[in-house]
Amino acid sequence: MPDLAKTSPALATRDDCAARDRADPLAPLREEFALPDGIVYLDGNSLGALPRRTAARLVDVAAREWGEGLIRSWNSAGWIDLPRRIGDRIATLIGARAGDVIVADSTSLNLYKVLSAALALQRRDAPRRSAIVSERGNFPTDLYIAESVAAASGATLRLADGERIAAALADDVAVLLLTHVNYRSGRIHPLAEITRAAHAAGVLVVWDLAHSAGALPLDLHGADADFAVGCGYKYLNGGPGAPAFVWAHPRHSERMDREQLRQPLSGWLGHAAPFDFAPTYRPASGIARFVCGTPPVLAMAALECGLEVFAAAEPLGGMAALRAKSKALGELFIGQVEARCAGLGLTLASPRNADERGSQASFAHADGYRVMQALIERGVIGDFRAGQPDEAGGDAGAGAALALDLLRFGFTPLYTRFVDAWDAAEQLHDVLASGAYRQERFGRRAKVT
Repeated sequence: MPDLAKTSPALATRDDCAARDRADPLAPLREEFALPDGIVYLDGNSLGALPRRTAARLVDVAAREWGEGLIRSWNSAGWIDLPRRIGDRIATLIGARAGDVIVADSTSLNLYKVLSAALALQRRDAPRRSAIVSERGNFPTDLYIAESVAAASGATLRLADGERIAAALADDVAVLLLTHVNYRSGRIHPLAEITRAAHAAGVLVVWDLAHSAGALPLDLHGADADFAVGCGYKYLNGGPGAPAFVWAHPRHSERMDREQLRQPLSGWLGHAAPFDFAPTYRPASGIARFVCGTPPVLAMAALECGLEVFAAAEPLGGMAALRAKSKALGELFIGQVEARCAGLGLTLASPRNADERGSQASFAHADGYRVMQALIERGVIGDFRAGQPDEAGGDAGAGAALALDLLRFGFTPLYTRFVDAWDAAEQLHDVLASGAYRQERFGRRAKVT
């Protein structure tokens, strides 16, 4: 057997990859998921796979806790504690402390809350600080929410290219909003370094962890970050539309407590005493003030099942081992694609350095939509993103690549195998070399792309 650690990704055979899977200490985790036979699933960065335990858990919650326990289950089944209980599970994955993360609402709503809170904190100290800065290529929802916060508060929103973020932190900037891993290129923003630079400029930072929580080791508290939000349905495998999470550094929560600052969505469950049903609002202390409405119990139960798989990964090396496998999968796939698909119109749009790349690899192609549809028909499920001519990032020349359609391939180390990465590269070669993607049916646009 070859020394797999020394085998070039471009030279690896399928047998090499199968041997690597057999030697992988994380391999048993794949059995935690209900993956269809014959499918190579490389879209966990959009929607995580279904944990096997989830279906039975949902039946139990519906039939026993709801069906038999009825309203009593808010207490007897612990429904009322779900936002904090699940928040504590997420805290272990993002480098936060127990009690400082809450699960509630959607990423968009949580982003509105923390952006508004950060802006209010800044304006109390320095009224001149009235600008929000974000990356031009940030996920659109984040930019739309930032627009809404700016419009509601009289602030301004400025967009900068990723490599020019530091230069954009002028003395009137209050908040910097960044997604830790860019959703298109997969480029990682250095969280601790950027946070330090922002603080030196008097700026608070809001981090969106949607494409990193559960895929990359994180240390929010150690980085002295300010606020963070993230979703539960990508690498956390909580199911479509799973609840989101929100974190605030305790120093900000404590200050909000002292100054009785509220976030703008003052829902009943974020009240200091929600079951007093008082006619006026008094915010809860700490992170609980960021809760708004009643938790969706069925969705919360599904998310908790997804997080339980990470507990099973802990004795196998936890997030450090998952990240190492994620990087190895990406290296294998990129090496195979560049070796097998040279001259076939692909350009790497992700950083080549694995330390700068999240758990995905993006390639640009002029007919990216058709190529991805042809791959999906063959059982290789990645996803497609339309070109953004104004974007920049990736390696030298990748700014131009990002103007083209992107093929995104996500590597979820909990269940993605090395043979999956190899098979996907082989199918991509065949689709391109044969010209199969040019068939008319692959050009028909689906409602969700």
